Amino acid sequence: MYKIHKTEGRAKRATLHTPHGEIQTPVFMNVATAAAIKGALSAPDLREVGCQVALCNTYHLHLRPGDGVVQKLGGLQKFMNWDRPILTDSGGFQVFSLAAMRKIKEEGVYFSSHIDGRKIFMGPEESMDIQAALGSTIAMAFDECPPHPAERKYIIDSVNRTTRWLHRCIRRKSPAQMLFGINQGGVYADIRIEHAKEISQLDLDGFALGGLAVGETHEQMYHILEETVPHLPRDKPTYLMGVGTPENLLEAVERGVDFFDCVLPARNGRHGHVYTSTGKLNLFNAKHELDDTPIDPECSCYTCRNHSRAYIRHLFKAKEMLAMRLAVIHNLHFYNNLMAEVRGAIESGNFAEYKKTALEGWKQ
Repeated sequence: MYKIHKTEGRAKRATLHTPHGEIQTPVFMNVATAAAIKGALSAPDLREVGCQVALCNTYHLHLRPGDGVVQKLGGLQKFMNWDRPILTDSGGFQVFSLAAMRKIKEEGVYFSSHIDGRKIFMGPEESMDIQAALGSTIAMAFDECPPHPAERKYIIDSVNRTTRWLHRCIRRKSPAQMLFGINQGGVYADIRIEHAKEISQLDLDGFALGGLAVGETHEQMYHILEETVPHLPRDKPTYLMGVGTPENLLEAVERGVDFFDCVLPARNGRHGHVYTSTGKLNLFNAKHELDDTPIDPECSCYTCRNHSRAYIRHLFKAKEMLAMRLAVIHNLHFYNNLMAEVRGAIESGNFAEYKKTALEGWKQ
């Protein structure tokens, strides 16, 4: 059940009730692709940084260790020691990213493993079965993520196939899981709108916008959100897949989106790029060599409570694994705290002011 508590314009403050606990939205889901956060964070670390939902990947876990292995070990939650909701990506985006190694047909996709080259087939039924074996809270429908740019005819054919695949996913889904459908259509607003209208008629637990953040400009993405989101059910969660920067999150919340995921905070953290209330820092910069202040004096994360910019910079320069861990802890805390502040701002009716102040602060 999805309950909206407060709105401000299109922005929504809501709760999604799931079999594994409540999700307070807007929410940023922390990406644990292979059942782990890159940067050496454990499940207790995720709780510490305020993570509500872990996102795992069907394709990667199917290849290694194998969904059958995870199932025998009690499912992802027991496997990871994570007692909160888990969303599994269907594998559709990974198929998109393996363009040189795959062939798309009506029955599904034939591709080669990026690990050992073995031939693999995945269609809607296989994706649903794998996600059921993994035991995630929310399963994503298997879709085709078209490239950008792509010709209009290709996009239309791709969207029609994604719709047919969605019906097959619905027929195959586990009754123990929630299922989100995916809106596609590239940067063609009219195709997006028609697809949104069509899939909105289906009995789904949520709706995602896929095929964005794949090369289009931020302005194009915001335009698609403005045009498409109003045609998705307002009484169901709306999920923008693979996005994005802190600025992207605020702009999308304003346009009615309330679920997000992105590898950016963890990836940037592993390379010494950290987020603060006054913008992004590069800890490799020499100016931080003698800086004994925390990454962000306003931050309450474990890293900022215990370590200085100078120390973390030293760890990066010395190639110590602890550097990545501390930076990723900070970045994920920043993202989760940002969403907590957004929820509070919508509740108090001052999201527009909060967004303005935050964007101005990050420009410093």
